This record gives sequence, C-alpha cells and structure tokens, in this order.
Amino acid sequence: MNQRLQRLSDQIQRELAVLIRDEVNDPRLTGFVTISSVKVSPDLGYADIYVTIMEPELNDAMTKTNHEESVKVLNKAAGFLRTELSHSLKTRTTPRLRFHYDEVTARGNYMMDLISKAVTKTEQNENDE
Repeated sequence: MNQRLQRLSDQIQRELAVLIRDEVNDPRLTGFVTISSVKVSPDLGYADIYVTIMEPELNDAMTKTNHEESVKVLNKAAGFLRTELSHSLKTRTTPRLRFHYDEVTARGNYMMDLISKAVTKTEQNENDE
C-alpha cells in the first residue's frame, strides 16, 4: 500500500471512530465498536473497515455470530457515514464503506482472558498445597 493510501486509511479510521461513537445511535449496536483497520482500494472506490465489538465481559459473546447484527447495522449506516465522512476528507471522491467483523482482535482478547483464568487457577492450586 502506498503512502497516500495509508494516510487516507488512517484518516478514515480516525474520522469513522468519532462518527460511529457520536452519530450512530442504534440500540441494536451493542458494545463498544473499535475500528481495527481500514484498507482502501487503489482506485479509492471502496474502503474495507474491520471492526471489533467489545463487550463488557470477555467470553464467548466475542464471536462473529453474536455480532452479525451489529455489522449489519454498520453496513446499513454506511451511506450516512460516507456522507458525513465526505465533509472532512479532502478527496474528490469518498470511498464506499464496507464493514467486516475482525475476528483476530476478538480472538486475541478471548485467549488473553483464558490465559488469565488459567494463571489465577494455578496460583490458587499452589496456595492450597
């Protein structure tokens, strides 16, 4: 990815994070939406946005199937978000937004939770002996 596309991706990521937090008020959108990465196509036609929806508890709720509704809400709001994004971008065209669930971050958080529980259990077993 060239430097121009990388700068545009970073700007889209920053602007969308604020827009989703402040402008999208849909009750079906559960949890805290985090934008993991943005990949803009070379012709600036599309921007693939990878999101993770963070729940208050790290458990099996971090799976893709539990957040399909949230991703659908974001994809339905893509037109509105694109319009709002066009006001702050200094480009001739604004890429169409496509939201995808980023399982890598969610899976990493889930694994960290499992490791933390295992360490706690090991420490308890050592203290009991």
